[in-house]
Amino acid sequence: MPDDDLDRSAPQQPPRDPTTPGGPGADGQRIDGQGIDGQGIDGLGAAAPVPADRPSARAMTLSVSMLATAVLLAAVAVLPAPYSVSGPGPTEDVLGKVDDKPLITIDGASTYTSTGELRLTTVSATGGPGYPSSTLRVLQGWLSPWSLVQPREILFPDADRTQDDIDQENSAQMVSSQENASVAALTELGYEVPATLVVAGTVKGTGADGKFEDGDVLTAVNGTDLPDYLSLITTMDAVKPGAKVTATVRRQGEDVDVVVPTTKGDDGRAQMGVYIDPDFDMPVDIAIEAGRIGGPSAGTMFALGIIDLMTPQDEAAGQVIAGTGTIDVAGTVGPIGGIRQKLAGAARDGATWFLAPAANCGEVVGHVPDGLRVVRVETLHEAYEDVVAIGAGKAKDLPTCEAAS
Repeated sequence: MPDDDLDRSAPQQPPRDPTTPGGPGADGQRIDGQGIDGQGIDGLGAAAPVPADRPSARAMTLSVSMLATAVLLAAVAVLPAPYSVSGPGPTEDVLGKVDDKPLITIDGASTYTSTGELRLTTVSATGGPGYPSSTLRVLQGWLSPWSLVQPREILFPDADRTQDDIDQENSAQMVSSQENASVAALTELGYEVPATLVVAGTVKGTGADGKFEDGDVLTAVNGTDLPDYLSLITTMDAVKPGAKVTATVRRQGEDVDVVVPTTKGDDGRAQMGVYIDPDFDMPVDIAIEAGRIGGPSAGTMFALGIIDLMTPQDEAAGQVIAGTGTIDVAGTVGPIGGIRQKLAGAARDGATWFLAPAANCGEVVGHVPDGLRVVRVETLHEAYEDVVAIGAGKAKDLPTCEAAS
């Protein structure tokens, strides 16, 4: 019978002579009158058998119970829980590459290198369609100061939405964010960015409802021509909320004047109640490739990256600066979600500075990781000047988020 259980790598001991008292035993043990290691031997020199203790019924029951409990806990740990868990997501340097491709590519203008980093920040979330939160993930989230656990329906209120629906929405928001960032950055750099202001609809219940048609092109307000989107914003800024304005639109090849009473928007400005879908004529071709990252919250960092690449100055000058915030074509920085998770992700990836939207400051105070300095920003112009100050080592007096008094 082959000796399959033999460890052939171990040195073999010569057979002992059972008739030689005191001779060498197996494994170098001594055989004397008391036997091997104090055990008795029979008259032929063989070790006397030692009866094995049987485990008690109580020990067997305890072992089985512990095994069953371990299996049950393991099963429960991977079961989906009715919660969403948001945590720090990846960060990316907008001056660098994603999947070996430049995140920002510029054609039609000179570009320059930078020694610093401008990192966009993200949030990773589970609990949505196709990505349920396990019980273990929920427990980990509760124990982490940088994660947020909340009922699933708060983050994903529409139970009928699929992951494809969410991905498409995030992608659309990202495209809009990139366009806004490009226009805002070029405007900050002094470029003119012509735009055709196409009416895409009206707000129900406002004075514009029923007075405009889809496809109308807005060309003037109160006699002021509107060659670009920024002209519309500055013209409306001069209107007192509630006042009537005369909007000139090109409709089927003819100019038509429409008188519209304005209302007061959430930002306190006058608005006509018209949705505008601007068609921009970019003077410089800018392409942004952010991989699988979606949503609108990277707009500010995209705009800063474009400006940095198109200017000879090394703005960041070796500093690692992270940030977040939506951006509109006028360069206004807007609030975002998940600011605390983004702060943690920035600190994890080596950032020492963080540009935070002023509207998010209430969530920032008291939740800044060690080693990270937060700078409050409201506009792209402010954010750019802050980056320059940080790179120049003159950031001591930059505004930060403070507790409400």
